Amino acid sequence: MYMPSLMPATNGCPEQNESLETIIASLLRLLQMKNQKLFLHSKQVANYAVSIAAKMRLPREEIERIRHAALLHDIGHLTVPNAVFAKLPYLSTRENSAYRNHCNAGSWMLENIGPCQDLIPYIRYHHERFDGKGYPNRLKGVNIPLGARIIAVANGYDRYINPCTQHWAKTNGDATRELLDMSGTAYDTEVVKAFIEAMGLK
Repeated sequence: MYMPSLMPATNGCPEQNESLETIIASLLRLLQMKNQKLFLHSKQVANYAVSIAAKMRLPREEIERIRHAALLHDIGHLTVPNAVFAKLPYLSTRENSAYRNHCNAGSWMLENIGPCQDLIPYIRYHHERFDGKGYPNRLKGVNIPLGARIIAVANGYDRYINPCTQHWAKTNGDATRELLDMSGTAYDTEVVKAFIEAMGLK
């Protein structure tokens, strides 16, 4: 399993990368203050996403980009009232709309932050489905950025085993079967395969 360095990759621009790490750390602190479970979820999704990207032999720079985006994939939840989180998963139509809008909200929050520009598509589209039935833009197949497809699988798996309501928790085996069942519809088949191989799941 790929283990990212604690030091940011320089890519020839150490000042910019240091700034990005600082920005991400600040935003994660805000997320942690709002909801500890969301904070831990974001960290775990980043770990899973890095494992997938490394298994797919993506360039190191892209792996780091995916890691950063995965850490911030739910940052838009800062705009969702805590009262909505308290009702999960039993939301009204209006509450569900506010909840689902976190993809756009997160990307809008980063629009004017220079070092975050490359992360925006991965954050905005991590709830798109491979069959085109996701949100916010109903993108389909390879029209969904690969980084977003990777985060989608990592996010889905962690949601299965660490849901908002313990009653809905699945075992690792059940979660793996869920990924496989939704492979080719909700998720990219190749990304699911890479995740299962990287994690040693069956």
